[in-house]
Amino acid sequence: MKNNWRDGNRISLLENGDHFFPAVFKAINHARSKVILETFIWFEDDVGRQLHDVLLNTAKRGVSVEVLLDGYGSPDLSDEFVNQLTAAGVMFRYYDPRPLLFGMRTNLFRRMHRKIVVVDSEVAFVGGINYSAEQMSDYGPEAKQDYSVKVEGPVVDDIYQYVISHLPDQSNKRRWWRRRNPAQENLKPGEAQALFVWRDNNLHRDDIERYYLKMLSKAKREVIIANAYFFPGYRLLHAMRNASRRGVSVKLIVQGEPDMPIVKVGARLLYNYLVRSGVKIYEYHRRPLHGKVALMDDHWATVGSSNLDPLSLSLNLEANLIIYDRTFNGTLRENLSGLIARDCHPVDESMLPKRTWWNLAKSVLAFHFLRHFPAMVGWLPAHTPRLSQVMPPAQPHIETQDRVEAEDQGVKY
Repeated sequence: MKNNWRDGNRISLLENGDHFFPAVFKAINHARSKVILETFIWFEDDVGRQLHDVLLNTAKRGVSVEVLLDGYGSPDLSDEFVNQLTAAGVMFRYYDPRPLLFGMRTNLFRRMHRKIVVVDSEVAFVGGINYSAEQMSDYGPEAKQDYSVKVEGPVVDDIYQYVISHLPDQSNKRRWWRRRNPAQENLKPGEAQALFVWRDNNLHRDDIERYYLKMLSKAKREVIIANAYFFPGYRLLHAMRNASRRGVSVKLIVQGEPDMPIVKVGARLLYNYLVRSGVKIYEYHRRPLHGKVALMDDHWATVGSSNLDPLSLSLNLEANLIIYDRTFNGTLRENLSGLIARDCHPVDESMLPKRTWWNLAKSVLAFHFLRHFPAMVGWLPAHTPRLSQVMPPAQPHIETQDRVEAEDQGVKY
């Protein structure tokens, strides 16, 4: 499968669950033939039950509904909750479910981290928002700041062909026709050019990172990156530094109130390098930042599931949409600039760790450990992640998993 640019798309930014869930539920309610939903997290809370009801009613109308959940991210859905869906005809699958070991989940790595919905091959949603109440802004201090996009237009078919080709037992796979259509600045609002990109453990291991690098190398005026778990590799750090040194305003928004404390520790190891290179760093303090978005100049933007950390860049299955459109770029810029103005604390040189030999040694050791972490994971006993279909009316045992090729270990799942 190839990454191809598509013209003539209509793309809307959706901020948090407040805008995302109503749009997704409405689209599913209006489905005529097929709904495919992939997500990392689905909790059995108020939001999760709303999604459950929407999918259940849609399946009962005779619409084909397929769900793919990650076995690590969504381990706690009850049998009753799932069985109601499968009894109505929902095709319900887990990516790499594994039994608990001494009460702990062991399938920590190589996760299915994508968040995609496709309805009738006509409308799609791509982003970082999971199905849980904590994605709503009224959840409280732990509510997550996050983004997704609603997509209509030719690129939806690319997204559909991608997800359908990675599900088992599909007889209606269509050929991907290669189009040579280079991206250009789009001057027609609402007619965005778009490119669907993904990361797997086969032929597309670094696609998302490569588009970030290309963006930074071509930036002329401004780059804004907002990323929840920021700990990229040398190439991306160097690209940010080089863009800043040639006069580009490079702004980075990271978590100031992280859901996991180690996130702040990791990001701050990079502050000296970036700030002294001219990169402007802002810590978002209103609540945990969960977004994975970026923009460049006045036309380029991306929204998706991929963090800029070792897990997303080297292990997980991810998906982003890259967008060329002035209107969308302006909408995202206004949103991120508002976060910076209202809810962020700028990082200046007075806040940087002292440049002592001890601090330098700690930073170097920690950086190299975290950067080589994916390779260390590769030393662990390898297993091939599988898809496990939940058969009505009860969940299967692990030994009855579908025999499906996995994206990991160099083959598709």
